[in-house]
Amino acid sequence: MVIQTVVHYSLHLLTPGVIALLFFREHWKKAWLIMLATMLVDLDHLLATPIFDPERCSIGFHPLHSYIAIGLYPILLFFSKTRILGVGLLFHMLTDFVDCQF
Repeated sequence: MVIQTVVHYSLHLLTPGVIALLFFREHWKKAWLIMLATMLVDLDHLLATPIFDPERCSIGFHPLHSYIAIGLYPILLFFSKTRILGVGLLFHMLTDFVDCQF
């Protein structure tokens, strides 16, 4: 359980910084903050009862983690103004998917 928590939060907090440094070097701080802001999609957890269930997989359960929503996030990659947001959302979903594998 401890390793799952470390992996989960490392992927949510640190890896976006690495992605920002590698792919958005000119404005990596802004890119990192935007990718961190994609954690706001977790507000959809407030719609669930209970709000937090360590046994529940977010993917496919919460509205902003639904397969339909995840299928729409790649569209953000095609526009320069939303590209970082799209990368952040898709990586957020990948992180949550990895969490589900534990």
